[in-house]
Amino acid sequence: MNNEIKKIVDNVEKVIIGKTDVILKTLTALISGGHVLVEDVPGVGKTQLVSAIAKSLNGKFNRIQLTPDVMPSDIVGFSMINPQTREIEYKQGIADCNFLLADEINRASPKAQSSLLEIMEEYQISLDGKTYNLPKPFMTLATQNPVETYGTYHLPEAQMDRFLMKISIGYPSREQEIEIINRKSVTDTTALSPVMDISAIEEMKSDSEKVFVSEEIKGYILDIIEATRTSSDFKLGASPRASIALLKSSKAFAFVNGRDYVTPDDVKKLAVNVIAHRLILSPKGKAAYNTNEKAVEAILEKVNVPTIRN
Repeated sequence: MNNEIKKIVDNVEKVIIGKTDVILKTLTALISGGHVLVEDVPGVGKTQLVSAIAKSLNGKFNRIQLTPDVMPSDIVGFSMINPQTREIEYKQGIADCNFLLADEINRASPKAQSSLLEIMEEYQISLDGKTYNLPKPFMTLATQNPVETYGTYHLPEAQMDRFLMKISIGYPSREQEIEIINRKSVTDTTALSPVMDISAIEEMKSDSEKVFVSEEIKGYILDIIEATRTSSDFKLGASPRASIALLKSSKAFAFVNGRDYVTPDDVKKLAVNVIAHRLILSPKGKAAYNTNEKAVEAILEKVNVPTIRN
């Protein structure tokens, strides 16, 4: 593991127990410049994860609980006339931060959801003919409950495609949960001290882009993507954006793990998180696999893994 990344992971694990893989994948998305959709049941530590990473990096963390009455202006801000100066002033919304936790994104109205599209894609806010750049780095981590869907708005495929990864934290093991209940400060992220400045992430992004990817690895990525397009198990296969996302995240994951080259294992470990949420199963695929994740796992079993020679 990269030494700087290990400092962050060790600090976050003072609060989040037994979820090293989830922390590494979240940091991978951050270094890739991408956003994460966390699909999980309540109470497993989604807010604590984001807050702990923000604290560790001395970044600004904002959280918004999305409900049907949340307005786009709550997210991106609004313009108003200053009664003293008689000039129009921009009032910042909740998105003015490094880490935006959009809780229960599927409970927001389509208007509020669409306001997230520009900031996730362009990293800027356009309002009244003016453009306001978001802080660097900027990352949206949205959550949704996969069980309770009453009163929710389904995320359209175009918005799902904006998320670099979809992850699940999951329940802890029995041993981990014993440690959790024995820790009095398990949810207290305010006690965490920064181990790095947020500005270091931009340098990490630059370094991760220099990670070497062989032609065999690129071909392996395209073979996986192509398999989703040609298989009768899918009604909608992965787009070229998915190819780029898997390549970028594989480079960042190699960097996070202290390497300057990508291996087939890097691709395999991220493929489900990067690709599955972008797909739509056909009736045949639903009958065979039930979930997108299992269908992608089946593809990974079928696609030939290249042999990389040192």
